[in-house]
Amino acid sequence: MGTPLGDFIRAKRDSIQPRSLGLPDHGRRRAPGLRRSDLAGRAGISVEYLTRLEQGRDRNPSVAVVNAVADALSLSPSERGHLRYLTKISGGECTAHAEPAPPAREIRPPVLETLRLLEPGIAMVTNRLGDVLARTSAYESVTSGTGLLDDDSPNLTRYVFTDPRARTFFADWEEIADEQAFDLWHAPSVESSEWFTAELAPVAGAEFTRRLHAHAVPRRGPLRLNHPSGCELRLLRETLDLSADSQQLVVLLPLDEATAQAVDRLRGLPPHGRLRALS
Repeated sequence: MGTPLGDFIRAKRDSIQPRSLGLPDHGRRRAPGLRRSDLAGRAGISVEYLTRLEQGRDRNPSVAVVNAVADALSLSPSERGHLRYLTKISGGECTAHAEPAPPAREIRPPVLETLRLLEPGIAMVTNRLGDVLARTSAYESVTSGTGLLDDDSPNLTRYVFTDPRARTFFADWEEIADEQAFDLWHAPSVESSEWFTAELAPVAGAEFTRRLHAHAVPRRGPLRLNHPSGCELRLLRETLDLSADSQQLVVLLPLDEATAQAVDRLRGLPPHGRLRALS
């Protein structure tokens, strides 16, 4: 049985063309990307050991090996962070042997007060499962009519993969779907991720499971929304990680004057006191 660590290494190896690393092209082969021998040679480890890593037969590689594999794959800083995290969960460091269960939804009062002070800006408190735990009135205005907040306990990930309206609302649906699936690996706990994945996979189907196991670290560019009213919104996302709570405070800033004016119209307020992204 494989591990998330092995899946990630194999997926990255398959995605890299030898010529991009200055390696010779061995011609047509059944599998895409780098050969195991190419990666093992660059990392300074044996092909047998790399095979054990990819197949999940070695779950506790040393820090030196993890760094060597990261160097050999030319991983970006965010990909390196994901590799280190997957090493921990594959080795059992993050598992408390608890039953899969949903995470707590409580928000500390100082966080709620911070959210209140962000009015009339567009902001929400969420977790890596996609639960929208709290939001400003402007966030409600920007998402009005989309179906995202229709449930008593709205969840962005579930909405993206199961509500057809999401494909219209998010102009870059493919990228957003990649982000939401990737973030489940960094959920409040391994148990909550297992609980949510088991619940969502049967209804979300292959679009979800394929992305979940691809381990493609998202770029997270500007958010482009097609509001049902006809407004086109371009928003910069700024995220404050509340690591102690396994939550995030996300602020959405209009990227241009047209978006700022559209947000004002959606809220029905005059154009003052709004949060803006400075160009």
